[in-house]
Amino acid sequence: MATAQRGYYDILGVQRDASADDIKKAFRRRAREIHPDLHTGAKKTEMEKKFKELNEAHEVLSDPDKRKKYDQYGQNWEQAEAYEKARQQAGGQAGRGGAPGGAGGFSGDFGDIFETFFGGRGRGGNATGFAVDGEDLETDVELSIRDVATGVSRRIDLTERVTCKACGGSAIVRGRPCVVCGGSGTQTEKRTIEVRIPAGVQHDTRMRIAGKGQPGVNGGRPGDLYLRVHIQANGVFRQKGSDIHVTLPVWPWEAALGADVMAPTLAEPVKVKIPAGSKADSKLRLKGKGLPTSGGEHGDLFLKLKIVMPTGLSDEERALYEQLSHGRHNDPRAEILAASKRHSS
Repeated sequence: MATAQRGYYDILGVQRDASADDIKKAFRRRAREIHPDLHTGAKKTEMEKKFKELNEAHEVLSDPDKRKKYDQYGQNWEQAEAYEKARQQAGGQAGRGGAPGGAGGFSGDFGDIFETFFGGRGRGGNATGFAVDGEDLETDVELSIRDVATGVSRRIDLTERVTCKACGGSAIVRGRPCVVCGGSGTQTEKRTIEVRIPAGVQHDTRMRIAGKGQPGVNGGRPGDLYLRVHIQANGVFRQKGSDIHVTLPVWPWEAALGADVMAPTLAEPVKVKIPAGSKADSKLRLKGKGLPTSGGEHGDLFLKLKIVMPTGLSDEERALYEQLSHGRHNDPRAEILAASKRHSS
């Protein structure tokens, strides 16, 4: 067996408790590094051997049943069922006074038993000709809230691994390691693609762009590109789903008497009416002024009123406030004072 000296987990470079997704990613990554079609000459022969081992390891560890047998029996996993049957048969013979050696009629290491029954037969397979799918790529993209409102096109710079142009993948130039690729036979290459991000995308969304990841090898499918969307913080607009929230400052007299004021939206400012007697933190709803939804509609824009006090009062303005203070008004603290007494009794 080609992998007799190395375990499957070592070949893939993963831990024994690796998940199925970890094993898949490790196989793709390693396959792109050692695929024979990326190399020439002596290096290609070496990579064919390694690629055969890699495919063997992946085939076993990606199959839950085979992986379970491998974890139990090691390199001899293929003969596990036959071994169990042989052991049961031998155990029956021992029960009739046959073989010594304890339960099942066997003694010694499983590997020795395996060699006795099966002669160390291994797995075959052709290293070349395998199609290897390209790896998936993932990158972050930052958007403004206005980008989210309209949708936007972005140019994404990607880095992919290709056959070294200097050595043709052999890793050797004139008997020496290739100085361009450092003897790896591959080198990185940058490419730029343009993607369209639709309007209404949510913060931390993971978008899939099919077929825009690493290219496949030997006819394998290209991987996918995943964009992780981050929406930049905005000092005016706050996104909550498809709705937008804005804090709108108003003067005390505007809140008390009512007023028409200008309010910001994702498009142009609009005039809104502040109802007379509005309280701090009151909310006004502008229907359809939020972000687009997947159903083709729009969320709403909510204006939260914040009453701000004027500074630098003139004598006349101060006199007006003093006059207002002498009017007949209910104590604004009466409600919470009464509640505090109820809770303390």
